[in-house]
Amino acid sequence: MNDHELIEKVIKSNDHSAFALLVDRYQKLVINTCRGFVNSYADAEDLAQDVFIELFESLPEFRHESKLSTWLYRIAVNKSLNYVRKRKRESLLSSIISIFGSPENEHPLINNNNESSDEADRDINSKELHSTLKQAINSLPENQKIAFILNKYQDLSYKEVAEVMDISLSSVESLIFRAKGNLQKLLSAFYKNNAR
Repeated sequence: MNDHELIEKVIKSNDHSAFALLVDRYQKLVINTCRGFVNSYADAEDLAQDVFIELFESLPEFRHESKLSTWLYRIAVNKSLNYVRKRKRESLLSSIISIFGSPENEHPLINNNNESSDEADRDINSKELHSTLKQAINSLPENQKIAFILNKYQDLSYKEVAEVMDISLSSVESLIFRAKGNLQKLLSAFYKNNAR
């Protein structure tokens, strides 16, 4: 059964088994999209549930002008961005409290571990690089970040990214070009610091 038929069953007869088939079909896509924006797989799964709740509630408004996957990408991106904004506000408050509320020797950023093996150093550098890459992507302007994640992590073509973001193809090309340039600058700073 194709998406259109399943959607009609859900709308006309409130068919939960048809909706379950849609969820099964698109769950991995939605979780992976959310995962591009958030740090934890569990958070991505929670966001995916929110995406499917919104999908169920708004299916009667779906006009079939674009593919269902395009619509799901839009919902997933919006839910993820709202979640990230909320977490940033919470994190800022938490950072202020931890900086001003904890003794210096208990500060979470201070590491008293004196491991010196090459393997431990490589592991730390790998984690730092991954963390730096994630921070660099998160620091991109919002539209650059969305276009970059959809293209590089979700393997959407520029045309598909344009559909999801509801912008022109040339805008997508420009956003991804600028995102790559910004990431190169941020990551070259990381490499310079680690080369010392």
